[in-house]
Amino acid sequence: MSQRVLIIAEAGVNHNGSIDKAIEMVDVAIAAGADIVKFQTFSADKLARKDAQLAEYQKTGDGDNRSQWDLLKGLELSHEEFTRIRDYCAEKKIGFLSTGFDLDELAFLIDELHIPLVKVASGDLTFAPMLVEAGLSNLPTILSTGMANLDEIGQSLKFIAFGYGLSNGIVEAGTKPSQAELEKVWADDRVQQILLEKVTVLHCTTQYPAELDILNLKAIQVIADRFGLPVGYSDHSLGTLASVVAVSLGATVIEKHFTLDKTMEGPDHSASLDPQELADLVRLIREASTALGEPVKECQPIEVSNRAAVRRSLVATKPIKAGEVIRESDLECRRPGAGRTSFDFYEVVGTVAAKDYETGEYVD
Repeated sequence: MSQRVLIIAEAGVNHNGSIDKAIEMVDVAIAAGADIVKFQTFSADKLARKDAQLAEYQKTGDGDNRSQWDLLKGLELSHEEFTRIRDYCAEKKIGFLSTGFDLDELAFLIDELHIPLVKVASGDLTFAPMLVEAGLSNLPTILSTGMANLDEIGQSLKFIAFGYGLSNGIVEAGTKPSQAELEKVWADDRVQQILLEKVTVLHCTTQYPAELDILNLKAIQVIADRFGLPVGYSDHSLGTLASVVAVSLGATVIEKHFTLDKTMEGPDHSASLDPQELADLVRLIREASTALGEPVKECQPIEVSNRAAVRRSLVATKPIKAGEVIRESDLECRRPGAGRTSFDFYEVVGTVAAKDYETGEYVD
């Protein structure tokens, strides 16, 4: 619980294809205190067929007949522009990240932009070659799991594990990731240790915005119990509540979309945080992490003096002579807790007084 939560400010495509807006979004993420600002690197031609229809949340209205390709084409940034964003992030000392949506873009991000980790989007949870390449990179991997069930998450992790097995010499080069080979690699303790060190699974509900009654945040613990890996949360809900609750449930990574202006045209703006809300989210997560503390229950140093003041001790209700049997009516439990603990009330009752006690005197 004391682990610092990694906060990823998801710029996504909210730059609307403008490098100037993308740079401005980096500044907003920095001002908010996010750890990483993340974008999306894709080629519309490689990502979608020209007849692929828009998802409902991507439509601007009932009459929006554009294809996904039409939408995506207007949101592309070039490799040169991504290089400029990466360099600006380095200059301003904020982590740069982008999700690659095909193998060429992933290779560009890894080999040329030297991203610190690979982020696999929910839509690519079944994209086996992408998963293998994520592991083959030997970088840490964050896997979003929107639209998935536990078995699908498990299968996705097996492909990632296979890639790690290849990159670490555990799997022989040229081996095909057949199901039998995936199971073999998954069962290897060396690979499991790599997964534990490098992989974080993000719970996610793929809807923009996602209403509270479909967030199912308790799944964070279900995923953690099933796979024994760190779990985070990719938050598509409105506001900051869900992310803070996720942190209280053990999320180690929070990813949240933000925008310069919620009224801008585009598929994700209305479900994103504005700059002030992003700053509020970072502050609330840091405060929640501080409040969670450590998974122990013990008297805190600052409580020691209070404990003595408000706990009770055994005191005599009337004079007790040495040699007398102490009865319940002879004792009371009163503050402060400077004498014998009142836990011992029933231990003392029935014993013989070893000395004289005055009324109100601590009984030991």
